[in-house]
Amino acid sequence: MSVTIAGPDGHHRCRWCAAAPEFLAHHDTEWGFPVDDDHRLFEKLCLEGFQSGLSWRTILAKRENFRAAFHTFDFDRIADFTNADVDRLLSDAGLVRHRGKIEAVINNAKRAQELVRQEGLLAAYVWRFEPTPDELAAPQTASTSAASLALSKDLKKRGWAFVGPTTVYAFMQAMGLINDHVEGCIIREQAANARTPFMRTA
Repeated sequence: MSVTIAGPDGHHRCRWCAAAPEFLAHHDTEWGFPVDDDHRLFEKLCLEGFQSGLSWRTILAKRENFRAAFHTFDFDRIADFTNADVDRLLSDAGLVRHRGKIEAVINNAKRAQELVRQEGLLAAYVWRFEPTPDELAAPQTASTSAASLALSKDLKKRGWAFVGPTTVYAFMQAMGLINDHVEGCIIREQAANARTPFMRTA
């Protein structure tokens, strides 16, 4: 069975983006393109944590609600959240109302502040775990990797929560640390081209 599917413009794309219409724009403009913005990186780690046990379709449909509730994932603001904020978020029907995951975002915001004080930028830390080409599995054949295991282990050691190796691997796929678009997908080359001039933050 083909791992690509023809899109509405006739070009082939990764088959998963045909599962729902809203996936197409996400696939074509976000997934797999390199990101060095600290708030976007933090957002994706948080949203992948919320996705645990759920589908990405559920999270994508609620993403704007998450952004509003968590101040566009400004971890300096989230770190000041109190128990009253947790209660407020648990009553918000536009979110995934899971106390452990909400509390993990607040905890991780504090850990992100610590990491930035140590590393200068969250991006500088994250991109140190970018795998080399010879470490990559064939596109969309793996759910973890040596790199995701290493990043997950280090984040946990630093006190982060909901950052298991599968969650971290999905984060690395989405944020462009891995170009996991399949061969034959029109976006694979575009993502690769975006990676070429991308400046890894020192």
